[in-house]
Amino acid sequence: MQHTTLSLRHGLLALAITAVWGSNFVVIRLGLDQFPPFLFAGLRFTIAALPGILFLPRPNVSWLNLAAYGVLIGAGQFGLLFLAMDGHISPGLASLVIQVQVFFTIFLSMARSGEMVRGFQVAACLLAVAGIGVIAAHVNGHTTPLGLALVVLAAACWAVGNIVAREGRPDNFLAYVVWGSLFSAPPLLAMSLLVEGPAAIGQAIGHATLWGWAAVVWQSLGNSWFGYASWGFLLARYPSATVSPWALLVPVFGMGTAVLWLSEPMPAWKLAAAMLVVLGLAVSVFYPRLHNRLARA
Repeated sequence: MQHTTLSLRHGLLALAITAVWGSNFVVIRLGLDQFPPFLFAGLRFTIAALPGILFLPRPNVSWLNLAAYGVLIGAGQFGLLFLAMDGHISPGLASLVIQVQVFFTIFLSMARSGEMVRGFQVAACLLAVAGIGVIAAHVNGHTTPLGLALVVLAAACWAVGNIVAREGRPDNFLAYVVWGSLFSAPPLLAMSLLVEGPAAIGQAIGHATLWGWAAVVWQSLGNSWFGYASWGFLLARYPSATVSPWALLVPVFGMGTAVLWLSEPMPAWKLAAAMLVVLGLAVSVFYPRLHNRLARA
């Protein structure tokens, strides 16, 4: 039987994951200064897969499950996210908008289980949608409608990837992420070759600095190996509705590091959007606990 509340140890793990994922948006922005988006994402998943598959056994899931997870998280989530962040949306806002995956994940999971959507979940979702609406009302040269749409699509791919990982129930989530990356890299590298072209690929690889390659490695080891393997570990032990809302802490770290490292402006409308999304997290996480306590009382 799954627990409905994270233990202290697993809560700290979830907090560490969100800190890594949030600060990672600054790393992505720095990496995109040296690599075109599809190449950057393809290199990230190539290093995530190699040499890990040489010493980690293939997880006990089907090849179809591995392929679905790899394509959804790699080509879907990160291919679209990197493309969006390549001049179409700022790192801080990208870290906020991508969190609509929480609600995609919850509603997809409930649809597959036949569970009815509850009122507080609808309210939490509407708060987050209101936050996204504030962003949509302030599109400009730094955040475009295309960038916003690409990140929402990336969030949908992340959510479906969460469901695939949950239903696969691999015995080793690090191995699952590593082997799944085998299916992430090829479509990304193919898109890089077709869209960005051999000349851009050669120039980027030939002129990349140590910091550029450090961004690729951090994407592979910090974000993929630690972040997604640990996230899958939690999803296997707790309901999606318990784990997924923690990802709404990502924009707290994402927007904070974007301000500190990139001097990203933080006008009042952006703070209002962030508050609405985080309030959605509060409703989603704390309302059931409050309701249960009142019922017991």
